Amino acid sequence: MTDTLSIDRAQYGQWAVIAGGSEGVGAAFADELARAGFDLLLIARKPEPLEATAARVRVHGGEVRTLSLDLLTADAVETIRSATADLEVGLFIFNAGANSYGHEFVTGDLDGFRGVIELNVHRQIELSHLFGSRMKEMGRGGIMLLGSLAGYMGSEHQSIYAASKAFSRVFAESLWIELEPYNVHVVELILGVTRTPAMERAGLNFDVPGMLVSEPEDVAREGLEHLADGPVWVAGGNYDAAIKRSGFPRDKMVQGAAKAMRALLNR
Repeated sequence: MTDTLSIDRAQYGQWAVIAGGSEGVGAAFADELARAGFDLLLIARKPEPLEATAARVRVHGGEVRTLSLDLLTADAVETIRSATADLEVGLFIFNAGANSYGHEFVTGDLDGFRGVIELNVHRQIELSHLFGSRMKEMGRGGIMLLGSLAGYMGSEHQSIYAASKAFSRVFAESLWIELEPYNVHVVELILGVTRTPAMERAGLNFDVPGMLVSEPEDVAREGLEHLADGPVWVAGGNYDAAIKRSGFPRDKMVQGAAKAMRALLNR
């Protein structure tokens, strides 16, 4: 992709922070924003892919800082607060909400489930609070939270992850209405099946007939183009699927989605 993203720099300023900015959709966000002239702070747990992404996007000429950090550590938010104390952050993207522990609920490990909640709920709200309060004072800015179609429906072996994504969507809607009077844009970017390195490592079957599969670069660009179109933007042509998943009767909806998920996971 050679054309440069058109984005309102007066609204979002110079610095963007991407939590989960090392690969996949996060790396695609970094590339798009660097091309558009933003300086970046990229946060991710694994230093090698983090530094590789930073080196790749530095060719666009902006400053790129990195913070190798496990967001599940107790002092993660304070570390990020310190690392951004000298930055006027006008755009925050929370792309870190992965399904770090998928298992049947009643036979699963509660600490594993707590980790999913800690990452997808606690860290999301803590970092949104950190950057949202600053943006309110500035009178401008944008917050993007990465959601999933999984958040529209219960799912076997993904009960806590799906519930956390449902939380994220409702939280984004609430944050959107609260910050709208202060010229701070909030959007929950809903992704469907996306061909990320993490999904490839998980062994997903992207060749299921009729399944929509998005590329990270496409959904990242679509999300950034619709920063001002909150509170929810469904990416990758999945709008009809989101509507369908919101419907009734719930038993048939959940059973049908479970069948499709088994095919995706080769079960």
